[in-house]
Amino acid sequence: MTARILINATGAWNEIFAETALRQEPQHRLRLDKGSHIVVRRLYHHDRAYILQAADGRVVFAIPFERDFTLIGTTDQPFAGDPSTAAPSGEEIDYLCRVANEYFRTEIGAADVVWAFAGVRSLYDDGARKAQDVGRDYELILDKRYGEAPLLTVYGGKITTYRRLAEQVLAHLQHFFPHSRPWTAQSHLPGGDFVYDGLETLVERTLRTWPFLRMEHAGRLVRAYGSRVERVLENINRSEDLGTCFGADLTAAEIRYLMRKEWARTADDVLWRRSKLGLRFSPEQTAALERFMAEANATGQA
Repeated sequence: MTARILINATGAWNEIFAETALRQEPQHRLRLDKGSHIVVRRLYHHDRAYILQAADGRVVFAIPFERDFTLIGTTDQPFAGDPSTAAPSGEEIDYLCRVANEYFRTEIGAADVVWAFAGVRSLYDDGARKAQDVGRDYELILDKRYGEAPLLTVYGGKITTYRRLAEQVLAHLQHFFPHSRPWTAQSHLPGGDFVYDGLETLVERTLRTWPFLRMEHAGRLVRAYGSRVERVLENINRSEDLGTCFGADLTAAEIRYLMRKEWARTADDVLWRRSKLGLRFSPEQTAALERFMAEANATGQA
């Protein structure tokens, strides 16, 4: 198999991929930085976010999360190893609790954390001494070796700039693909083809089409899938067609959609990677969902 061009856009796995798959020594160095977050029961009752100045000079945010919770983050810790193993440490959880306690009336500790998670930032190493001082911008390095497919490596970057990054990647490769033109500025994310303030209208339309849904259920589906809610509820004519409800209004119909169209394979895919319904699931409900999905996978009934 051959390719006209190779693009290494593997993020925090950039150097691992270069060494193991491409058999190349990375030309530039990444700085891996772990950021941890905690989720606690709602600390306040409005829909605005806070930016908190910590005593060590860092900034911590508190954001309303999944209606009944508050998301607090984030930390900056040097990281080494496989990014898939990143997890919050006890020290990081205590740190975020201490910062929140300096500002909110409700005091929290590790026992109040209902969920904690961590990710690894892929930062282009610009020589800064502190992780929080490293630039969050990206660098694109094109390696053109005679007789080999050119290799473009993406160093750094963040999800909020992914469209501009992608267009700049294509601009770097325009002499290989001369007919490509930028097009993403006016494109919608899947399900996002409605006016910016039209969420409530879409919920109302969903309830008119499927009047047996509860308002909370319809609202969650619209927030999750936008206009693609019609695909999730395709061929659903009555409440019984939704199938088993596994908890938190998650039904078999939605699970089958996620398995068929969004490649969900496990309960974690559904409860955490495609949604945050895991915050509302018991271990018994999670186990039942896992059994249902395993059977659907085995029998091809997704």
